[in-house]
Amino acid sequence: MTASLGNAISEWKLIFEEKRVIPPHSQNSRLTTGPTQAFRLLLKQVEGLPVKQSEELKADEHQLRVTLFDSEHQHFFGRTWKSEPHQARTTNQSTTVPFNEVIYFHTPLCLSSVVAVVELVSPSTQNAVGVGFGLLQLFSSRPDSGPPHGEGRLSLFHGTPRALLHPTLRDPLQMNAVLSVMEGTQLLYSLQPHPALRPIMHLLPPNVLVSGHDLIPGVAPPTDGTADALRRPRLLPEFPCVLDRVCVSLAPSMEVFETNLLQMLNNDRHSTRLGMEVRSVVVQERRLHVGVHNGWGWVERPQVLVLELGSPGAKGSSSLRQDSTDILSPSAGPVLLLNASVELKMMRHPAFSVVFQLEYVFSVPLAGEGKMTSTAVQRAVFMQCVRWCVWSPFSHPGGDTESICLSLQGGTLPNPCAVMVYTQQTDAEKSVIKFRFSSDTEGATSSTTLKAVPLETPQPKKLHPTSQDESRLDLETSPLRSTHGPALSLSQLAATSRYPTMSHTTGSPWQQQLPALLAPSPMASAHQLSHVEHPAAGSIAHLEVSVMEREEMRDEKEEECNLRELTFTPVHAPVITLGTHIPCSSRMSSRSSLAHLFSSCFPEIRDGLGQIAEVMDPTEPVYFDPQREEADPLQTNTLILQFLAFTRVRQAGMNANWPNSIHFTFQLYRFPPVTTQRLQLLEPEPRPDYPCVLSLINKDGTPSSDCPGLQLQYCVDAGVLKPGERVWFLRYLALHSLQIDVWDSDTLLLIGSAAVELKHLLRQGRPAVQVNHELEVITTEYLQDTDLVSEHAARRRAIPAINVYTTVRGRLHVRLGSVGGTMQKSLSSSTLFPPSRSHIIQPSQTPAGFRGGSLSSNSIQTLNAQNSKRAQRLPEIDSELAKLLQSRMREVGGALLQGWSEAEDMRQRKLDRMAAVRQHEETASPTMQEKSISMRRKEDRIAHSQDLRLIEAYRERCKAESITNMLSKAITTTHTLYATLGTAEFFEFVLKNPFNVPQTVTIESDDPELSVIVKTEEWRYFKDLTNTSTPMEADMFHLKDGGPVVQVYLRPKESIHVPLKYQTFLSGHALPSQDQSSLKNAKSPHFARKQQSNTVLAKCIKVFFRAEDGQPLAICQVNVEPTPHVIDQTFRFYHPELTFLKKAIRLPPTTHSPPDGCARLQVHCSDPTVICHAATMAPGEPQDIYLKVPGAASPQIKKFFITVFTDPWLASPTQTWQVYVHYLQRLDIMCVCGALSWHSLLLRGTQVIRKVKCHTSHPLELQVDPEEVFALPSQGLQDIQLGVGVLRSGCSFRYLNVVDVDTRQLVAAWLLCISCKQPLISRAFEIQVPVAGGRGSNKKISFTNPYPSSRGFKLYSDHPDLLQFKEERFQIEGGESYSIGLRFAPSQSPGMEEILIFINDLEDKNEETYCVKVVYR
Repeated sequence: MTASLGNAISEWKLIFEEKRVIPPHSQNSRLTTGPTQAFRLLLKQVEGLPVKQSEELKADEHQLRVTLFDSEHQHFFGRTWKSEPHQARTTNQSTTVPFNEVIYFHTPLCLSSVVAVVELVSPSTQNAVGVGFGLLQLFSSRPDSGPPHGEGRLSLFHGTPRALLHPTLRDPLQMNAVLSVMEGTQLLYSLQPHPALRPIMHLLPPNVLVSGHDLIPGVAPPTDGTADALRRPRLLPEFPCVLDRVCVSLAPSMEVFETNLLQMLNNDRHSTRLGMEVRSVVVQERRLHVGVHNGWGWVERPQVLVLELGSPGAKGSSSLRQDSTDILSPSAGPVLLLNASVELKMMRHPAFSVVFQLEYVFSVPLAGEGKMTSTAVQRAVFMQCVRWCVWSPFSHPGGDTESICLSLQGGTLPNPCAVMVYTQQTDAEKSVIKFRFSSDTEGATSSTTLKAVPLETPQPKKLHPTSQDESRLDLETSPLRSTHGPALSLSQLAATSRYPTMSHTTGSPWQQQLPALLAPSPMASAHQLSHVEHPAAGSIAHLEVSVMEREEMRDEKEEECNLRELTFTPVHAPVITLGTHIPCSSRMSSRSSLAHLFSSCFPEIRDGLGQIAEVMDPTEPVYFDPQREEADPLQTNTLILQFLAFTRVRQAGMNANWPNSIHFTFQLYRFPPVTTQRLQLLEPEPRPDYPCVLSLINKDGTPSSDCPGLQLQYCVDAGVLKPGERVWFLRYLALHSLQIDVWDSDTLLLIGSAAVELKHLLRQGRPAVQVNHELEVITTEYLQDTDLVSEHAARRRAIPAINVYTTVRGRLHVRLGSVGGTMQKSLSSSTLFPPSRSHIIQPSQTPAGFRGGSLSSNSIQTLNAQNSKRAQRLPEIDSELAKLLQSRMREVGGALLQGWSEAEDMRQRKLDRMAAVRQHEETASPTMQEKSISMRRKEDRIAHSQDLRLIEAYRERCKAESITNMLSKAITTTHTLYATLGTAEFFEFVLKNPFNVPQTVTIESDDPELSVIVKTEEWRYFKDLTNTSTPMEADMFHLKDGGPVVQVYLRPKESIHVPLKYQTFLSGHALPSQDQSSLKNAKSPHFARKQQSNTVLAKCIKVFFRAEDGQPLAICQVNVEPTPHVIDQTFRFYHPELTFLKKAIRLPPTTHSPPDGCARLQVHCSDPTVICHAATMAPGEPQDIYLKVPGAASPQIKKFFITVFTDPWLASPTQTWQVYVHYLQRLDIMCVCGALSWHSLLLRGTQVIRKVKCHTSHPLELQVDPEEVFALPSQGLQDIQLGVGVLRSGCSFRYLNVVDVDTRQLVAAWLLCISCKQPLISRAFEIQVPVAGGRGSNKKISFTNPYPSSRGFKLYSDHPDLLQFKEERFQIEGGESYSIGLRFAPSQSPGMEEILIFINDLEDKNEETYCVKVVYR
């Protein structure tokens, strides 16, 4: 067994060491966007070699050597091919050397600068002597020339090819003036495309020149009697194999290995960054790369698998035998386990081997100079290979299942991954990897293999040349989706804690970490981890969650045990910063389109002196100096947001002029959320793909004639910012991004979201700055393969997760500006600044009161007499007392009876009229008048006496309460808090015992959100956070009877500091009811306005410190003033009504682990009806946050906030998320591709009659009847007919909105879950279309009308971008035939695509369906 293993490894190692190649230049590697092309180069013979030269060389054998050369960068690459020595034939005056050698190669570098250097040498016993060389032009510089082909003659130069590296020879194709040409000596050659090489291109690396007799593992020997195996290459048969129970053990132990590795990395960072603050490197993830290698290169891209920590016996890693007797087992301890199986495809060849590479992912905080740490830091991520090994599965002939144990190696030996490997001198040979190998060489997978195959299956690579499908192709072909084993974790797509939350309890914001160099978004490194090639398209906006199985039950014994909980795999990741770091210039608008855009005379941004603001480059990093910002004399900032234009991107199923009008929603800093006006897209005149300028819409629906675009301004001055908040605002601009949601104003459907970084608004001493951005508006679409769903249903497994495609819906052109200004001193400091936010509250020793003198209105305002009040009439104080009084004294107050009801006013008017009638009657009789006057006086005396007794009783009852209130105010201390959602506000109250005897004081709060900090660790944490240097005692408080009542013991005349904390997690969308007493105590003059615009409720809270007799010693009155919070991320979910929404959001792994070894992540939700929790994970593992939201009726929108905390005492949230859940009516639709099916919907009317219109998300696939505006009766029912005509199979989601055209309100909304099946195929065709020819192909297909009468037919295609019809509708007589003209669009890349052609009648009922298999070659 050991010998066979050694032979297999030796053959692989021999090929690997001999076939190593030089990679092409890095700049050319980035330009290779096209497909690789295969060629066949025939070197026939060299003619005209002078006789005297051959005599001088004294040799009659010659050899050709060919190497690829990049003339633009003067760089040789690939591998030098050498021919066999050939005899020369000498004639009269010349020598001919016949070669007839064939070279095969394939390359994606089809550039005119790539040439083949052909050198003619004469081999000798020691060294070869060069005769001459030539440059063979492989590719033309003309884009329409097509692939190279044909025969030619190549002239040779004297000298050596090393002359090409001379710096003066920049144009090697025109070197006749520098080098001498060998007169009459030419090489006859033939260069032709060789498509037959395409099936084996995965076995041969690109840019490698080989002959037909070279050994390429995986290529079958020729059967035509020739030695050329590449003329018509054939592959060896493939067979599947499975690796499971993979276990990696590092020596001497996992803890020691990782500790030494981290120590070396940290020491290296300290030695290279002298004098700078260096953060510790931590392990973020452990990965295993597994791939098949044939010695030449990777047969397929290696699979990237995430390893997890576990015990050695968890995955059955015992009883594995080793391949070498000198390999020792590592000591028992934690190992790295793989929770799923790996499926590979092998070929029976000794050089086919499996390569394992163990890779560690490290992260380190990016610390700025002089900055302290915080809970929200920016991290850099890098990877390092630590071990690798190679194994051939043919070392054990016989048996389907083998248990293998291999030794892992490190150091400087060459490896297939071409990376530097970590080396450790001690115990390096003892690190091993163990696994179980099973295969089926006959092609039928055994039962053991079936159980080991993971649930995820690779998606076939399809051709999507259109722009809207580019991101789909990238996601399908990326390893994140094509991995056979378990997929990568979504830590690299998580919401990095870049945006700190402002807290009034923390110190200076510059104490938190802030990089001095604000480079473009750091999420680019995260995308490199996930191998997503387009960072903008890699953002996942809204993904569905499903419970996926990781592995099957191992055997029947496990099936008999209790049910085992499967691993929950969330796939929703937060929205990341988009549009500000586009890596490819092709996504940006052209110069001509930008010239057309900025010729529209948008409003200019000017500074205070009228000068145009300085223009910043959005691609350049921003150098931020906080001291320069604080020293800026222009302390106010006017932020300007200009929405200029919107570039449409053609979408499948939508019209070309979509959208027609748009509006935006966003929230900047702590300002209220903004919903902009409707903006109409003006059609571009030159070309339809130019940006559409935005214009306001008048009331009559016509575009406004004012300046184009929309401009919004935010004035940030001392009237908006509180004292000390300006530095927090600058930090917000430095690290935050503004997320903008773009809406279709006609349909009220979300088009997509964009994000722009605000760091360029930092002026850094400049009077004004501006920056132009072109942002990608990105959304997420869902699609599920029906075949995959049926397959999983047949195997009784969970339905697989829905495929999520991130697509670009358009590009938004915005301009941001910041204009500085001077501080206005018109407002007094008393009204401008709130009270001091000290963290220590000292009770007043001498309460201010009335010192005598007049109590006029003016004197009361000038006195500091909070305990004094001016005397008032009792009816003016208490309206209830005023109602009880019977005498006319209630008329004195005039307006005192405004609390009366309408019935009392009417009764009083009737009594007045009756009194007037009696007075008129009394004037007629003087005797009766005198009698009436005396009776009235007597009644008034009686009523007056009754009122006096009533007032006396009222005063006696209220005297004690009034005196108690006045005395309470003497011991009351008022403190104002500016509260933010989720942020803890810490302060200490100085409590003194005024008695000469000890007291046990009971502390009571009338609001549970204001509590006493009783834990010593928590108290110390907040004191350190706020830099409060006051005395602190351990175990100072006692909980009475173990309940929430807090007591503290005070000695006579002793003063202590009582720590208090206010924190609320409730927003305005989910608040408990409050009584009027707490609301009327809010003294802010803007209380009503603030209460509507903020999410935290304003309130007044009292904390009573009661002595042993129950009387208060002191009262602390806390006035809570709400402050808006900063939104870090916004999520929008669309969900069926009246059902629970279950989502998971993933955060990156934590780096600071608590002592118990578990990373704690705590979350709170502002809505108490929403269940929100975070699972406890091991350090270094991604953190998942789970949501469960109750349903609501359509079309309601539920809004709540989620605060995420990473500190143990919840001082300040690391992230604050805003979540919208749109509830829609769900309608499940089953249909067939290409056929139009109609479905009925019932629309219920509202309270009033409305004028409504129905809109769909994909108008070309969905039809609505009625299509125009119609009247929806009040409380009535309206039947809506929905026509569904989907052209592609699978499960998809579409939307239907019913909009009120007058008020622009959403009346009803449906979520359409469409499951479309493929129709029956009538006929099948196959066609070959050339690649990169630019001409396409025209074909015809005959169709016969099966009916006896004349009929009309329509033609549709599921790929209209690849296939177009000459006539989309035709009329044909009964029984006659018609030739359908087909036009196949050209493609720039090879591949295969199946296109369906639907032949429908005039009612869109499917008559026939043809399938055309298009092979692009």
